[in-house]
Amino acid sequence: QVQLVESGGGLVQAGGSLRLSCAASGNILRLNAMGWYRQAPGKQRELVAVMSSGGSTNYGDSVKGRFTISRDNAKNTGYLQMNSLKPEHTAVYYCYAEIFVIQARDVALVDYWGQGTPVTVSS
Repeated sequence: QVQLVESGGGLVQAGGSLRLSCAASGNILRLNAMGWYRQAPGKQRELVAVMSSGGSTNYGDSVKGRFTISRDNAKNTGYLQMNSLKPEHTAVYYCYAEIFVIQARDVALVDYWGQGTPVTVSS
């Protein structure tokens, strides 16, 4: 069993900062890509940022220059530093990871999602 547990969400005023964390635990061989998605009320889930195992990054257009994704492979943990937050950043933020695990005596690359952490930015 593998779990992704997010933390760090909450209420912040516009212009403030938050740092989200995503800790992966369980029978993990190795993390591949890790990333963050968000879903605002009434909207589809969208990409915020993703980082490959090699460290290359990709950001959604609305967060470029404001958010920074990072990871600590030794701790199987990913982070999302969010600066200069705006009310339109209000959403539930979900951690995502591609993880190599053992399944049926073979190595498999499986997608996992966290339960989501709410971020509310007040004006």
